[in-house]
Amino acid sequence: MVEATSGFARRHRQWFEDSAMTPAPRSTNEGIRRTDVVTEDRRQEALLTANALQNAIFNSANFSSIATDARGVIQIFNVGAERMLGYTAAEVMNRITPADISDPQEVIARATALSLEFSTRIAPGFEALVFKASREIEDIYELTYIRKDGSRFPAVVSVTALRDQPGAIIGYLLIGTDNTARKRVEAEQQKLDQLLRDQNVELNAAKVVAEKANLAKSDFLSSMSHELRSPLNGILGFAQLMESDTPPPTPRQQESIGQILLAGWHLLKLIDEILDLAKVEAGRLSLSPESVSLAEVLGECHALLEGQAQKRGIQVTFPRPDSHLFVHADRTRLKQVLINLISNAVKYNRALGTVEVQCAARAPGRIRVSIRDTGVGLPPDRLAQLFQPFNRLGQEASGVEGTGIGLVVAKQLIELMEGAIGVESEVGVGSTFWFELAAVAEPQFDQGNQEPGTATPALVQGGRPPRLLLCVEDNLANLKLVERLIERRPDLALISAGTGARGIQLARSRRPDVILMDINLPDISGLQALVALRAGPATALIPVIAVSANAMPHDINKGRQAGFFAYLTKPIKVNEFNETLSAALELADRLSGRAPVPGVPA
Repeated sequence: MVEATSGFARRHRQWFEDSAMTPAPRSTNEGIRRTDVVTEDRRQEALLTANALQNAIFNSANFSSIATDARGVIQIFNVGAERMLGYTAAEVMNRITPADISDPQEVIARATALSLEFSTRIAPGFEALVFKASREIEDIYELTYIRKDGSRFPAVVSVTALRDQPGAIIGYLLIGTDNTARKRVEAEQQKLDQLLRDQNVELNAAKVVAEKANLAKSDFLSSMSHELRSPLNGILGFAQLMESDTPPPTPRQQESIGQILLAGWHLLKLIDEILDLAKVEAGRLSLSPESVSLAEVLGECHALLEGQAQKRGIQVTFPRPDSHLFVHADRTRLKQVLINLISNAVKYNRALGTVEVQCAARAPGRIRVSIRDTGVGLPPDRLAQLFQPFNRLGQEASGVEGTGIGLVVAKQLIELMEGAIGVESEVGVGSTFWFELAAVAEPQFDQGNQEPGTATPALVQGGRPPRLLLCVEDNLANLKLVERLIERRPDLALISAGTGARGIQLARSRRPDVILMDINLPDISGLQALVALRAGPATALIPVIAVSANAMPHDINKGRQAGFFAYLTKPIKVNEFNETLSAALELADRLSGRAPVPGVPA
């Protein structure tokens, strides 16, 4: 309201000044003189209108209008100002400035703040009230006015500099409104907020309990993740070695190894999905969207779910491969959703039933994937409960395994990928689950990239003696995997330790170039071992790579903050392992002053 009033006053004042100061044109021609008369009449009419508007503004009782001369002495004190402040115009005009009716402490505080803002001394008086306006800076501020009887009230004041035709300041216009009502509302709101805070004591206590429970759950999930990842590291690690071994495996062996790797990587994703539950509930699920081929993902799902369908006699049909259907999605999460929906369609189908997966482009720029089954179907009241967590719709006693969280996670994942998900069902006929995602163009792949498990190029010595690698690992299977990996790098020699204390001892005596450090050791943790290594001058600069089954985000962040060169999670990805190790060796060379040998990877 104040801004609108101030803007209106400025426009009106400019119109009034232009109308009052623009002289009528002169001419010696009679016809022009008649035109001048008409123009003069119109000017006079406009002037009268402007005067009437000006009088209406300055006589309004809804806001105070105080006009001063250039020195700040009050020249105009309208009806609204008289009503708000209790003075008559005669009592203040040519006598005082607006600073004299303002809270002096607030005026001093405003002068101090402006002096700091503009790096110049501003006197704590009228100058502080009009400083910005005098520099053509729009200024609206809150100030406490003091009435004639000594009472006080908050006001919102808009200040405008008044200028003559050449642009010199001839005075100031201060338009104010009583802010008491808004302050009262704010005070009432504060009381209400305090009341709500008081009433939420029990809720906050319950929140603390819930947070402790979530922390306990997080610790449990972290522990479970470690226990699952450790054996899976050996399975996937050795499968990758077998896949890239020399001589290469036979086609039949390659097929078996491929199935081990496919199932193993999927099992790892399932472990990650369990850990994602906490993130889903907290709304902190992270995604890596990219252009994803539906044909490739559906092909992987087909291979994984074929055995489950055959076991129950369910015929699952997938669409023909179409390399032109790509969606904007997180590949892992998309696969997670598809496996969940197709697996449900198989599990809850009737014996010897069918499942049909279809993909179709939909306008504008959307692709729909639908999974239609021939199950018993769901009535409308059950459909409304379908995406509720831990609600299995009465299937708990059916003998079909499930947790009741898969669809909840699938729904949130699709929505996080800016898609939509839904279901249509008819009792006795079956159900169709569908989701839609944005269609995108086919990506351009970097041919240099390699998937986990591809062969590592042979290394050459180039005349350099092997560099020493220390592996601190108590799990024999994991240690054996590292040994097999290092066998392929003739530029490296490996020594190992089964405890943190033994690892520190070997590091101090043998001075390895790089150290691989497990976090969970039988005596001390890898974090404690790192602290001990950093404290010794002989080992302080050795790059230490953490290789751990502790794969929770807070575990990784904690390791990076502790000072590890890198933090690798089990199961090990061969390419990632070799790239990280090469980077650490390059750093070790720089720190030791050794020059790299041509043809030998760092």
